[in-house]
Amino acid sequence: MTQKSSENNSINLIAKASAKSVKTSSQKANLILKLIRGQKVDKAMNILEFSRKKISYDVLKVLKSAVSNAENNFQLDIDKLFVKEATVGRSMVLKRFRPRARGRSGKILKPFSKIRILVEEKNEPKLDKKKASKTLSSKKTITEDDKLKSNKDNESKVKAKSDSESNIKPDQEQNITENKDTDGTKN
Repeated sequence: MTQKSSENNSINLIAKASAKSVKTSSQKANLILKLIRGQKVDKAMNILEFSRKKISYDVLKVLKSAVSNAENNFQLDIDKLFVKEATVGRSMVLKRFRPRARGRSGKILKPFSKIRILVEEKNEPKLDKKKASKTLSSKKTITEDDKLKSNKDNESKVKAKSDSESNIKPDQEQNITENKDTDGTKN
C-alpha cells in the first residue's frame, strides 16, 4: 500500500496487517489499541508484551506481522517504523441462549472483532553535521553562562528580600536574647 504525501511529492510506504476473527469484543480490543497508536514499533511491542490483557497477545501477533510486511515487501527500516493506525471493527457474533426462570430464555452474545494495524516509516529531517555541532556547542555555552548569571541574581534577590523583611537591627537582636536569659527561662 502506498500513499503520496503533499510535501516534497514523496511516496510514503505503509505496511498493513490484519486479523479477521479475534475472539473478543471490539470495545476490549480498542482499550489495548489506544495504548499503541502513534507509538514507535519498539515501544508498542514492549507495551503489548507486558500488558495483562488477554487480547494483547493477538494484537502483538498482528503488529509483528505488519512489521515483517514492511521489512520484506517494502524494504523499510524497522527502527524508524511507528504505528500510524490501529483500528478495530465488529465481526461475526455467535448467539447463544440460556434457560431462565418461568420458561424464558436469556440471550448470550459472543462477539468477534477485526483488527487492522498500519505501520509507516517516520523520516526525520537531516541536518548538516557541522552546522548541528556548531549550534549545539554555542547553545551549551550560552546556557552555562545564563545559569551562572541567574544563580548570582537569585542569591542577591534572596539576600535583599531577607534584609527588607527583617526590620530588626543586629544590636536589637542581641538585646532580645539577653533579656530572655535574664528571666531564667530556657530557650
